Amino acid sequence: MTQPDWNEEEDNFDLTLSQRTEELYRIPNMEPNADELIEAVVLPLRDMVVFPRMVSPIFVGREASLLAVQEAQRKEQTVIGLTQRDPEVNEPGVDDFLPVGVEMSVGRLLHMPDASYSALVQGRRRVEIVEFIRTKPYLKVRARIITEAQTVDRQTQALMRSALSMFERCVQLDHSIPEEAHLFALNVSEPGWLADMIATSLSLTYEAKLRLLLILDPKARLGQLNALLAQEVDVLELEDEIHARVQNEVDKGQREFYLREQLKQIQTELGEGDVFSRDASDLKKKIEAANLPEEAKKVAFKELERLNQMPPMAPEVGIIRTYIDWITDLPWSNSTPDNLDVKNAAKILERDHYGLKKAKERILEYIAVRSLKPKKERQPILCFVGPPGVGKTSLGRSIADALGRKFVRVSLGGVRDEAEIRGHRRTYIGALPGRIIQTMKRGGTSNPLFMLDEIDKLYSDFRGDPASAMLEVLDPEQNFAFSDHYLELPFDLSKVMFVTTANSLASIPSPLLDRMEVIEFPGYIEEEKIEIANRYLIPRQLDENGVENLGLVFEPAALQRIIREYTYEAGVRSLEREIGKICRKVARMKAEGKKYPVSIAPDMIEKLLGPQQVFPSEAERSDEVGVATSLAWTENGGEIMPVEVAIIEGKGGMQMTGQMGEVMQESGQAALTYIKSRAAHLKLDLEIFERLDIHIHMPEGGIPKDGPSAGITMATAIISALTGRPVFRHVGMTGEITLRGRVLPIGGVREKVLAAYRAGLKTVLLPEKNMKDLVELPKIAKSELKIIPIKHMDDVLEIALSEKATTPPPRPRKRKDEEGEE
Repeated sequence: MTQPDWNEEEDNFDLTLSQRTEELYRIPNMEPNADELIEAVVLPLRDMVVFPRMVSPIFVGREASLLAVQEAQRKEQTVIGLTQRDPEVNEPGVDDFLPVGVEMSVGRLLHMPDASYSALVQGRRRVEIVEFIRTKPYLKVRARIITEAQTVDRQTQALMRSALSMFERCVQLDHSIPEEAHLFALNVSEPGWLADMIATSLSLTYEAKLRLLLILDPKARLGQLNALLAQEVDVLELEDEIHARVQNEVDKGQREFYLREQLKQIQTELGEGDVFSRDASDLKKKIEAANLPEEAKKVAFKELERLNQMPPMAPEVGIIRTYIDWITDLPWSNSTPDNLDVKNAAKILERDHYGLKKAKERILEYIAVRSLKPKKERQPILCFVGPPGVGKTSLGRSIADALGRKFVRVSLGGVRDEAEIRGHRRTYIGALPGRIIQTMKRGGTSNPLFMLDEIDKLYSDFRGDPASAMLEVLDPEQNFAFSDHYLELPFDLSKVMFVTTANSLASIPSPLLDRMEVIEFPGYIEEEKIEIANRYLIPRQLDENGVENLGLVFEPAALQRIIREYTYEAGVRSLEREIGKICRKVARMKAEGKKYPVSIAPDMIEKLLGPQQVFPSEAERSDEVGVATSLAWTENGGEIMPVEVAIIEGKGGMQMTGQMGEVMQESGQAALTYIKSRAAHLKLDLEIFERLDIHIHMPEGGIPKDGPSAGITMATAIISALTGRPVFRHVGMTGEITLRGRVLPIGGVREKVLAAYRAGLKTVLLPEKNMKDLVELPKIAKSELKIIPIKHMDDVLEIALSEKATTPPPRPRKRKDEEGEE
């Protein structure tokens, strides 16, 4: 027997409900015998609990149950409903029932379509089973009637009020409970009856109802019911809150839909159309007017069709709209005409920059070729390499100005993610194109001058290698169909003139370097800095600091002192800062009404800029043994660097100090091996190499030094220290030495020779193969210096060393056994 589905059987029950209910009340209770016991047939119940005084529907399906009901109806007697412990048992025995049941009357049986029967039952009173007196063909028991206390004390009254209050809240929240149930409960005065009535009305679990049925004390039953009511109220309130929230969202969506429909109708009446249709129409016009390539146009219209088919509030609408905007905003075919006037370009480049002859010549060559062959689409890809502050980026702006092109710039310093170059795929939230496409959109033309700053500072990690992504961008054979992950359309970069900048080529991958034409920017020499200061820096600082009308003049000697004593750089940024500092001092004097200088002389520099900050290297004051002058290259220009050698008692070792790099130390080893191989020619006893230690030191030990160009200098200093012949102080040298004494070419010749010129040297020894590099040397340096080409170490010694020894050559002290032999 299972509890019937009220939705399915509602019509059948309503037809004769009043008549069937009257039949229930006509059946009297069983009269107890002398022992206060009653005997009645048993109606087994499973999956349901019937409480006293409550009317409930049941299904009768088992044959024994049907016989029991028919027997009771024939005799017009009540039955005892016993609830099974396990509802799954089809033929329950005497041990399968709860010890407490309910005497109840059974109404007329109704035949159901599934061959079972239904009936209404009314609980009368609780009974306690004493014994089973029959098991076949149906069960029959002898039971004791349980009489409940009718007195209501204060605690019971409080429990009844609490139950009624919470039951009222349940009726308010649970729409399946009729409001009449609460009114009926208010009129119940017996505590046990009230508990049973409320338990029947609530949607309690089967186990909870069983527990209430087995509690015989009305007060205890009310206490248990209060706990169940509290739980039920919490659950119903939570359900109501969820339902209200959902309903609020639904109502909000319906309200928005209603308002949008109204707005659409209003706009239609006004002839404006709705905003979404108007937006789609505007996008269509934008696509048609963008002059897109065929493939891009096809994709744009396809995305527009998807957009039109989507609900206006769909999340993907914004993504598609943004994608279409990117396609239409890119300069697919918009270009600016090139100004191919070579003379005009030369004038602009010379106006904006002093020096930089190689870079200017390359740009003018490109313009000349384009003027002869205007349809030539292949663009040069230049790489400007040089120290900071020499004008790499500003020259890019001047080139764009000379060509009449838009100038756009992207800084690649610190970029680690490949997506920064190629963009993110549209599957990612917030995806955007890479920096290349973003910058092309910002430029607005398909042929700008595109500067990629700091290309040597690209880094790779787990997010990809951006330098590899740049290979496609900077390859003329590939960049006509550059593919960005966001666009997924080929974009033509072949008309773009790419200019990259770097401070060093060492960190640029060789495949990327191979795609670029490298133009080196050497550091400015002192004379160039003075000219740049007079042409550009001083006028700019006078204007920025408001002293352009004061007639302020910087004497050449003053600029020379600033360059030598207050700056140490290859470029001119620090020089401009020092000039600006002087202009601000003068501006303050003028603002305070004090007397200010009109001409900046050398003796005023220390007062205006403070104590000397940089101490340039100077030539040795006298010819010394074991000290030779080397010429070195640094990012900030050239330097002279003394190499000191000391000979001490020892075991034939050689020590090298002054933060020498691995290559420089190997040059020292090669120099020593050459000297040993030429010991006889140099009149040296080989024994000294086993009993004397050689210490080579290069001052300024805090500065790392490396490279092979100090090889001949270390060899000269060692030979001087071993022979006692001094090295001429006015001679500077540079070159790599081999084990046979050959002198190999080196780099940085221009900077090294100019460093010798500034330091006051008179003679410079250069490898013969480096004489070609003197073409770029200023005439004044060539005229003041005696530059001698050398092929072999013998040539160096002949020029750099004095013929006579001024100190006795070092000799190891005799050992005790050698003294004894004598």
